[in-house]
Amino acid sequence: MEFIIERASEKDAEMMADMIEKVWEDIENKEWFVADDIDYTTRMLKEENGLGYKAVEKGSGTVAGIFIVSLPGMREENLGRDIELAEEELGKVAHMESVAILPSYRGNGLQYALMQQGEADLREMGYSYLMCTVHPDNSYSRSNVIRQGYEVVLTKEKYGGYIRDILLKKLF
Repeated sequence: MEFIIERASEKDAEMMADMIEKVWEDIENKEWFVADDIDYTTRMLKEENGLGYKAVEKGSGTVAGIFIVSLPGMREENLGRDIELAEEELGKVAHMESVAILPSYRGNGLQYALMQQGEADLREMGYSYLMCTVHPDNSYSRSNVIRQGYEVVLTKEKYGGYIRDILLKKLF
């Protein structure tokens, strides 16, 4: 199978939220993944608070996976605050937020491909810090982001009491 990574638009928000929900429903350990809803997804794509990507299977045109990047700016939820990043650096932080791959398409490197496209775009946009959170026991996602150069910088409760590793990749 071949895939094309495309930027998502506001019109993709419902499809992306549905995919996140479907993947969440299939996860055995629900605390491993905090599912974004349609309101959050639309806000990321519509209000320029983030970027969206989709992996499209070339032959069928089926969307096999999605990825959302959040651009938190100076807001309180900026993960840079958790690691005590200097105030003047917070605007250079992007959150590699949510990746959802449909079960039948897993094993094709789509999480990696989606994140690499997001990273390339963020580098062009002038972002310096890529951050994400992963449940410490989610070995697949954790090893995938570590393989891409992220390092665990802190483990703490996030998202209403869920334990998370906070990972960082510097682009400079």
